[in-house]
Amino acid sequence: MDTRKEIQIPVADPNNPYAIPAAMPSSADRNPRSFEVVDFAVPTRKQEDWRFTPVERIAEFAEVFEPAGQLRYELSSIDGSAAPAGVTLETISKSQAPAGSVSKPNDRVSAVEWNSGESAVHLHVAEDTAVPVLLKITSSSFDLDSFHLVITTAANVHADVVVEHFGDAHIAEGVEISTGVFSEVSTTFIHEWSDQSKHVGNHRIHVGKAATLRHSVVTLGGDVVRIRMDQDFGGEQGDLTMLGIYFSESGEHIEHRTMVVHNHPECKSRVIYKGALSGKDAHSTWVGNALIEPTAPGTDSYELNRNLILVPGAIADSEPNLEIENGNIVGAGHASSVGRFDDEELFYLMSRGIPEKEAQKLVVAGFFNELIEQIDIPAISEHLMNTVHARLER
Repeated sequence: MDTRKEIQIPVADPNNPYAIPAAMPSSADRNPRSFEVVDFAVPTRKQEDWRFTPVERIAEFAEVFEPAGQLRYELSSIDGSAAPAGVTLETISKSQAPAGSVSKPNDRVSAVEWNSGESAVHLHVAEDTAVPVLLKITSSSFDLDSFHLVITTAANVHADVVVEHFGDAHIAEGVEISTGVFSEVSTTFIHEWSDQSKHVGNHRIHVGKAATLRHSVVTLGGDVVRIRMDQDFGGEQGDLTMLGIYFSESGEHIEHRTMVVHNHPECKSRVIYKGALSGKDAHSTWVGNALIEPTAPGTDSYELNRNLILVPGAIADSEPNLEIENGNIVGAGHASSVGRFDDEELFYLMSRGIPEKEAQKLVVAGFFNELIEQIDIPAISEHLMNTVHARLER
């Protein structure tokens, strides 16, 4: 029997909203969840969830469109060999399970994605994988396109899934992730779009009972990239780690929003995002939300965001939000910072004969290295660091 439940935000008594504090509406997420586009207003900067976003630059994603169908995708093992026998990839209708089974769209652009196109791609992992599985998504067109990906894993499975994005694209992407009970899974999403690409994405995540999920997002390219991630637990003792790395250059807007809902007892979550900004008008946004519901005693939750400003003129918005509706928890906290290079670190390296530019590279490498190690996929670690260095050279 499927015991998962749709995330429900409680509504207080309008005559006395303070009578039962735990029943007050969550300030972390007031938006509806619906597959219907008309249930959401067209985004404007006056709306809380869109106040940091250059909505005028992604206006084309606010209305349902006919996908261009130019995206290409290919499944393999990360070493280039064929995908393991226990991993399958098939095209299904969005009206066919498991599509649409992990929560519902939570803003207008995610509802538009759902209604733009009729098919989804289902990646299922039925057995342990000896090496990470790679799904490579590429595009060479700026025509409006959409892509809906559903990732499911069986119970007790140990697996790593990497999803790479490359090329030129204007894409609305929906991702649903559902992990089986007692499974240990990592999913890594890499975005290396061209400078003129646009990507609006929505990840809806369901962590199975007593399952462990490491969900990583790396965004290293794109004119505008906005990814929202909503998650809940399917039972007690779930363990979620969300890692993020991003690098924004001149004129680029890179935005990530995480929403962790603790709705079962004794679950743990860690959210750690780090970003670097280089160039005038480079802009990044990280908004982290954590909600601990009355049904989640024993919760252990923490979220952290760090931003490194490499040159004057870059802007980083960082907003952690924590809402606790249960007094019986292990711990909950958050932290964020925005700062420039540490002068002492640079001075130390330069005093050892290292040129300033190389010293800056070393500082940035150290800044990101902790998360790259936690992603823990050696086949992509070197590539990620080389890409960061190439951006610094530019």
